[in-house]
Amino acid sequence: MVINTNIAALTSATNLNESTDKLNESLARLSSGSSIVNASDNPAGLAESISLNAQIGQTTAAANNVANATSFSQTQDGYLQQIGSALDEMSTLAVEAQDGTKSSAELGDYQAEFTALATFVTNAGTQSFNGVSLFGTTGLTVTTNGTGDTFTMTAVNLGLPAYTSAAAANISTTAGAVAALTAVSAAITQLAQDRASVGANEETLNYSSQELGTLSTNLASANSAISDVNVATESTNYAKYQVLVQSGTAMLAQANQNPQYVLKLLQG
Repeated sequence: MVINTNIAALTSATNLNESTDKLNESLARLSSGSSIVNASDNPAGLAESISLNAQIGQTTAAANNVANATSFSQTQDGYLQQIGSALDEMSTLAVEAQDGTKSSAELGDYQAEFTALATFVTNAGTQSFNGVSLFGTTGLTVTTNGTGDTFTMTAVNLGLPAYTSAAAANISTTAGAVAALTAVSAAITQLAQDRASVGANEETLNYSSQELGTLSTNLASANSAISDVNVATESTNYAKYQVLVQSGTAMLAQANQNPQYVLKLLQG
């Protein structure tokens, strides 16, 4: 038995410090919900987690882009539906104006209604979505994933001759009504093609949205496996280190009592 160096106390203190550090680490993991509190906990896992988080952010941004583009396309289709109703009514007026029993005054009334509907069709071509023109010669380009791939939507141009000719028609005479019916029928045919294009745009965007949703879920799952704490396992570790700290504290106290036995030998 020695006096100057208490080996038992030093060993107990070392073990107690290690157990205390482990207990604090376990507590940090449980309180943060992350298995990687410090970079030293899992350097390789941290690097992979950072990369996965970046991919998740990029995927989320792309999903937002696709969602906005879908809303854009749905707004387009909403206008086209109303234009379709206007063209249908214009075609009806063009047929009714071909009735030889109608007076010029009645034909003038038909023309006034026809013009109002034509104005609606023309004005629809100037509408926008969040400051972006809904209709034009250039289709909207959408970034569809985190790597920068894009999809260019088919453009819908309400300035095509099919629409402008219908809008410019005049049914105030029988001959004009015949020509107007032909023009409006051509516009209706063009509208059917445009709505089909819008539908194809939406279908493609919906597929992209579903793909991004699946990718985002899988990336989050992979990141969770690396960085999220396993509460069951960590709770067990926490309880283990609590016991070790308590027993280590008791043993250190006991080790510090040992030198007192030397005094008894000296006194004897």
